Amino acid sequence: MSELFNREDFLKNLIKRIHDDPENLEKVKEDFMRVVREMTPIEIAKIEQELVNEGMPAESIQLMCNIHLDVFKEALSEDEIDVEPWHPLHILVEEHRDILNRSKELRDRAGRIRNGDLTQSDVQAIANLLDYMDEVEKYFLKEENVLFPYLEKHGLVQPPAIMWKEHDEVRGLRKKLREMIDDGTVEPAKVFDLSIGIGEIFSNHIFKEHKILFPSALKLLSLEEWRDIRIQFDGIGYFAYRPMPVEFSLSESKMEASSREGLLNLGSGYLTFDQLRAMMSSLPFDITFVDGDDTVRFFSEGPDRIFVRTRAVIGRKVQNCHPQKSVNVVNKILADFKAGQRDVADFWLNLGPKMVYIKYIALRDSQKRYIGTLEVTQDIAPLRELEGEKRIYDAL
Repeated sequence: MSELFNREDFLKNLIKRIHDDPENLEKVKEDFMRVVREMTPIEIAKIEQELVNEGMPAESIQLMCNIHLDVFKEALSEDEIDVEPWHPLHILVEEHRDILNRSKELRDRAGRIRNGDLTQSDVQAIANLLDYMDEVEKYFLKEENVLFPYLEKHGLVQPPAIMWKEHDEVRGLRKKLREMIDDGTVEPAKVFDLSIGIGEIFSNHIFKEHKILFPSALKLLSLEEWRDIRIQFDGIGYFAYRPMPVEFSLSESKMEASSREGLLNLGSGYLTFDQLRAMMSSLPFDITFVDGDDTVRFFSEGPDRIFVRTRAVIGRKVQNCHPQKSVNVVNKILADFKAGQRDVADFWLNLGPKMVYIKYIALRDSQKRYIGTLEVTQDIAPLRELEGEKRIYDAL
């Protein structure tokens, strides 16, 4: 606790030095970096809030935060990650730069709101910056769903977990700020505090990734893995920086041949026959597959099927599975699928207490040739009754 008090006193003295001796800003940055790099975003936010409670002007806190951002931006420029422009880390570093710039914009705007009259243009400016922050979700998703899994396969587990936790902290602050804007209950002081919090977390987060996570990743991952990561990054997308296109494709999994024996290669993973069958029997909806010749080849055998299906239907023409009055419609849908005129047909109907949603999906191979139709059927009545939200924590 005494160490935290010492840091608080140190930050107070830094702010006083900024006001008393603005010519020596570079020395202030050096001293600031020395103490802040040992602190978490939560500690920094706590100290900042205590300083505000003690009467320190908000503009002084904002000035300190801007120095914080400048320090990290300079660190990114001084110690570049030496990779080619196509590389995933090059992309993430460029996204870092943009995030830091926009974080500063958000904090500057919040500072003006706190110190002056709130106008509609101020609210709109904050809303626009929040729209940008929503796009930053793509940055989070690329790391959480692509980069982190590759690092975990090499035994680097805890650092990605910490980074993900910080992503969630930003999401939480962003959500609170968004709710205030959408509800029209904008409180300048709260907007300021939330904006400062977002910027502080981003600053520390980006510094740790640039100085620790990314260099570790470069040592662990192979060129082939980086290429695979890049292809998967492209699938998620980008929000500010537009990387150069690449021509390589996703490689096959490096799973040893011996461990693949008896497994079905499904492209995105390998399953045993029993695993696949159990999955198909546990789906919360019914599926039926009709091949390119209109022949029923498969249906899932879940416990609560909506429409009766028996194994006698396998090998039957799909037209014979429908009453005569609907055969023409079925044929029209299949003809459109085969001609490439559409890929989906859906409809819904009431069956007693059930609201049945039915969707036909055209299936095509890698050459875009029609190979069959998937019918998905689900009772959506329970879904229509859902309200609010139930988080994963609520299920415990």
